[in-house]
Amino acid sequence: MEQHIVIGKIVAPHGVRGEFRIMPQTDHPERYAKMKKITLDNGREYTVVSLRQHKNVYLMKVEGIDSMNDAETLRGRTIVLRPEELPPLPEGQFYVRDIIGFAAVTPEGDTVGTLKDVLSPGSTDVFVIAPPQGEDILVAAIGDNIRNIDWEKKQITVVLPEWI
Repeated sequence: MEQHIVIGKIVAPHGVRGEFRIMPQTDHPERYAKMKKITLDNGREYTVVSLRQHKNVYLMKVEGIDSMNDAETLRGRTIVLRPEELPPLPEGQFYVRDIIGFAAVTPEGDTVGTLKDVLSPGSTDVFVIAPPQGEDILVAAIGDNIRNIDWEKKQITVVLPEWI
């Protein structure tokens, strides 16, 4: 299920009637309210019976999970979406997963490597570029460093830090 997108993790049972706590792992936790079914990372689907927000988690009840013991069996599982279930994004925005694997090139056209990951350590995302040899290169994803994303060529034009 590698192509699936994780949107939450079941962290613990809640109460004795089969509810469980979900820690959101999405920028859009409001999508939970629209879900009539959920799919877990093991491929099992469940019909949602109820959902409510509680502090920083969501409490969910699904059909077939009727006790604390039942809910305990789901602990650690992740809730996933298929790529086609993702909502469309506004013009100019994209999902990170869509650019992983793009070639990274300098403005002069020299190959730097391949985009391996995008980290979100704080206010600015960081592109992780795997060069053909050597250690990964980290580039802050700001306008001065990321000049262009060419969807047809599947490449990103990056300005490398001076120390590289």
